[in-house]
Amino acid sequence: MEKSGSGHGYLLDNAQSEAGVRFGALAELFDPVTFRHVDRLGIGPGARCWEVGAGGPSVPLELARRVGPGGSVTATDIDVSWIRDIADGTIEVLAHDVAADPPPGRFDLIHARLVLVHVADRAEAVRRMVGALRPGGHLLLEDADPSLQPLLCPDESGPEQRLANRLRSGFRTLMAARGADLAYGRTLPRVLREAGLEDVQADAYFPITSPACAVLEDATVRQIRDRLVGEGIATDEEVERHLANVATGLLDLATAPMISAWGRRP
Repeated sequence: MEKSGSGHGYLLDNAQSEAGVRFGALAELFDPVTFRHVDRLGIGPGARCWEVGAGGPSVPLELARRVGPGGSVTATDIDVSWIRDIADGTIEVLAHDVAADPPPGRFDLIHARLVLVHVADRAEAVRRMVGALRPGGHLLLEDADPSLQPLLCPDESGPEQRLANRLRSGFRTLMAARGADLAYGRTLPRVLREAGLEDVQADAYFPITSPACAVLEDATVRQIRDRLVGEGIATDEEVERHLANVATGLLDLATAPMISAWGRRP
């Protein structure tokens, strides 16, 4: 996951062991959504694709299956720890900062998922991606919008749900302190139009409960528990109680809506 420009560092560091669990849960939740859009954009054999802030391997690997040996996938991230080993004749892996480094080529599809919300100079990152599109190429941006739906448990029916929502509120506070724009997702259609793209469309995906949401929550809380406790957001006992509640499988855990927006370069 890209973390360009954050003076405090990305809250969910790729170097932590929980990152791999998070990437797996995110893939289960969001890959079907992403590839529904990739397919509707006509990305197939021979296409050249750039996966920005890849994080985990699932999207680059699935793109490679679609473009075949005649196409190519460039997968970039500031930290390529989780994708280094997938490089082959179709997939190139590069350490790259989307808001600071020159684009690594010209592409038919450029995709970034849950990336730009964490990038300080989002406008520059979008400018560079649009500039790297071939004529007729598509930019597909997908980002969360926690401000649209801020609760981990939308059905706040008891003390377990209230604790979950309090910890989620603390997580959002920590993210905002590191420069994350928690209302960025809803701006994506305008961002693409203002960048000069045509045929702009968007939709949103909002899982209200899923086993993958529980896996994601467990890994995320374990990754940030020291910060939650250190900032006085929760005690160690509350964190342990929340993790135990999540493990029961009885909480209806949601995610923030993920906004998908796409447009075509004239």
